[in-house]
Order: sequence, then C-alpha cells, then structure tokens
Amino acid sequence: MSRITWLWIGVLTLAMAACGQPGTARTAPAREVPASTPPPAPVVAAAPLPRIVFLGDSLTAGYGLARQEAVPALIQERLNAEGYRYEVVNAGVSGDTSAGGLSRLEWSLEGTVAVLVVELGANDGLRGLPVSQMKQNLAEIITRAKQRGIAVILTGMEAPPNYGAPYTAEFRQTFRELAKEHDVIFVPFYLEGVAGNSGLNISDGIHPNAAGSRIIGQTVWRALEPVLEKQD
Repeated sequence: MSRITWLWIGVLTLAMAACGQPGTARTAPAREVPASTPPPAPVVAAAPLPRIVFLGDSLTAGYGLARQEAVPALIQERLNAEGYRYEVVNAGVSGDTSAGGLSRLEWSLEGTVAVLVVELGANDGLRGLPVSQMKQNLAEIITRAKQRGIAVILTGMEAPPNYGAPYTAEFRQTFRELAKEHDVIFVPFYLEGVAGNSGLNISDGIHPNAAGSRIIGQTVWRALEPVLEKQD
C-alpha cells in the first residue's frame, strides 16, 4: 500500500476508536419537567338543614299508612316543591300521651330545630286523663321549645263524648288557652274535615287514610308556611 493509504486507515481507526470510548455516550434528550400538582381543594361540609320536628302520637307517626303518606312526609314533599330547604323529622309515637311527648322532648329537639309542631292530647282524651295534667305537660313542651328560639305550632284535639260534656268542653278549651297564654301558632283541630268521615279514615274510624292525611297536610301547611324562610 502507498503511504497515503496507510494514513487514511490510521485516521479511520482512530475515529472508530473514539466513537467507542466509554466517556463519550450520546447526550439523552431533555425530558419535560412536569409542573407541580396543586394541592386538592379542601372539602367543605354542607351546613345541616334547619329542622321541622313533628312531636306527636299515631296521627303524626302515620298509623296504617305508608311512610310517604304520613303528614310529616307530605310536608317534606311540599317544602321541596316550594323551594324551602328544611329537614322534617317525624317524632310521632303511636299511643303516646302528652306526658310521653314531654319525656322524649330533649332528644326530639336535637340538632338545629326551627319549628316544632305539637300534635298531642288525643290519647289523653281517649283515656280520660285529667285535663289539668295534659295542660301542664303541653305547657312545659311549649316553654322549653320557645326558650330555644323555636317557633311552635300547637294543634288542637277533641275528646270523645263518652266522658261527658263538661270533660269534652274543658278538653277543647285547654288548647285555646295554651295557644293564647304562650302566644303560639294555633290549629284549632288537627283532624278538621277528616274526623267522622268514613271515606277519609282507615277501618278503625280514628286514623286518617291517605286521602285524609293529605287534607291534614294542607291544614298544617297553611299554619306552617308563614314562619318559613327560603335559604340561598
């Protein structure tokens, strides 16, 4: 070979050797650095809705009715439809007297209660219990609720005639006296338009059927709506 040829071979050999040196690795392409992930937004718990508590007996509990047919459930449905944001609590216990309602008042008023609907006394009348005792129990319920700033709606009741006219008259008058003495909203007769109508009561003739319950719901709504507020 000529001297020039040997020179070219030498240059190529050096170049190939240089490409294989361990310190001459090709530069990796630049990687995109991800932006820092923002911290998650804090979870804010929704404020509990103010409550409307129905403190009552079987007429409130909805004896003989499906749950959604009881008066408190009908009021909840109406509230939702009208844009009022309240939670209705059915604190009705079948067979309860005014004394029974008073004994469970504290736990019935748990949470933020805006309105208390008192539907008690029917079982006092059915058992012929002293009217003075019933009045004292209802007065205590109203007083405790008002001390908490709760609006009270008192519903009146009628006693059966078998205990005599004086008892019936005293019984009826007691609800009116309570409403006036304590300055609360008053529904004179919870079963107005329903009591004594066989087509609006279940077979026992005492408890309203679904149609009767709707009538009572309308009666209660007329007393309730003026004290409601629409929340944002």
